[in-house]
Amino acid sequence: MKNHQLSRRHFLNLTAAGILGSFALTRDLRAAQTAPTRLGLTHGDSRADNVYQALKRIEPEIRQALASKKRILIKPNMVVVHRQLCATHAECMEGILEFFSGLTKDEIAVAETPANGPAMTGYDNYGYLRLKDKYNVKLLDLDEQPFEFDYLTNERYRPQRIRFSTFLTEPDVFLVSTAPMKTHDRAVVTLGLKNIVVGSLLKDQGFTWGPDSKGSSDKAIVHGGGDNQGIHFNMFRLARRVTPHLSVLDGYEAMEGDGPVNGTPVDHKIALASTDWLAADTTAARLMGFDHNKIGYMVFAEQAGMGQADPAKIEVLGPTVAELTHQYKPHQKVQDQYKWMD
Repeated sequence: MKNHQLSRRHFLNLTAAGILGSFALTRDLRAAQTAPTRLGLTHGDSRADNVYQALKRIEPEIRQALASKKRILIKPNMVVVHRQLCATHAECMEGILEFFSGLTKDEIAVAETPANGPAMTGYDNYGYLRLKDKYNVKLLDLDEQPFEFDYLTNERYRPQRIRFSTFLTEPDVFLVSTAPMKTHDRAVVTLGLKNIVVGSLLKDQGFTWGPDSKGSSDKAIVHGGGDNQGIHFNMFRLARRVTPHLSVLDGYEAMEGDGPVNGTPVDHKIALASTDWLAADTTAARLMGFDHNKIGYMVFAEQAGMGQADPAKIEVLGPTVAELTHQYKPHQKVQDQYKWMD
């Protein structure tokens, strides 16, 4: 297929149309939010049980959202295939699969595209293969699934073509995002939405990075320039195409400092879940000691009515956020990340 070029004016027109369309929906979306968004929060000594109990607390909302879908697709967060602290733990997956095994007998798909290698390597390294012995689950590599071309912006407002996974947006799919709670070197934190939107950007099958790297990856394009000028806008734009129907965030052993790969452990022992991804992400940011009003993509999504970010309108089922808040050490360059929201 030819690499079609897109003029700056045409690109900005397309972008503006998408943004204006999203804001046109704001009044209707906010009007529909007459009842508080519900969020399950747990704290305990078992990672799998924390996740399971957080999901049980919002089971009516999950059942309602699942009713119009035919297939469950879980997107874990691996980032790299060789460091457990940065990746969704198999015990977290076990808690999710145990919950859904009570709702469906159908096969559940797990699909991932790690940044530095094949998904199957990550599944093997992180102990996912054993899950197939207990649950009706199929492990997939997103890089092998259908995609189409789309465009993001760089620091000069010029379009950058990306491969966008249409596998995540099939209309019969109930999409679950599950990720460890981590600080981030470009977006302050990395949580449920970032797992999905960066996961929607694909790489060549067999791609690896390092001294013997081969192939190409579209994931870095989301950063929007060498100084990450466009990262929050690009995440917001991708969120107009794909968001999780359910976010499950695991803070049992989370990450602080130089995340998303090279940070250090935080013994937080929590889990949270919501069918409103923005409520999940903003609440997780608060639990980590961060102000979501300084995190660009969260601000943009709230302004566009894409979910609930007001703590007063989020009903937390379980311990209070104040009880479980722990101040995570931010990335050493966090002030550079905040400057895009000044």
